[in-house]
Amino acid sequence: MADETQFVHGVVCWSELAVRDIARAQKFYADALGWRFDAMPMPDMTYWIIMSGEARVGGMFEMAGPQFEGVPEHWLTYIAVDDIDARLRKAVDAGAKICKDAFDIPGVGRMAVLAEPGGAVVAWMTPKPM
Repeated sequence: MADETQFVHGVVCWSELAVRDIARAQKFYADALGWRFDAMPMPDMTYWIIMSGEARVGGMFEMAGPQFEGVPEHWLTYIAVDDIDARLRKAVDAGAKICKDAFDIPGVGRMAVLAEPGGAVVAWMTPKPM
């Protein structure tokens, strides 16, 4: 992820692409935008850091498994928040629906996925201090 100084409450801090065919997606973005991809092995998958030159501009993973059944390929925007648990309560009070409750990502932070009242899906994250 980006430098800690970029994690300001309410600011977009990450973008992530979820796809069914990682090779196809990587070829498309490499050919069209010149991106390259650095593998980051995880316990149950490989997460790919998207690089534009020397800048880390996002992440990419292949949706595999029953939890992704019926989920279309998509980009997900992450917004940094100061306290994910408190902000989720405020979001629900303001009309949001929780799609995936808050959970910890070791070494990264705590995040959740929600749908705002109009239905747009977004991720909120309290990044772990670096």
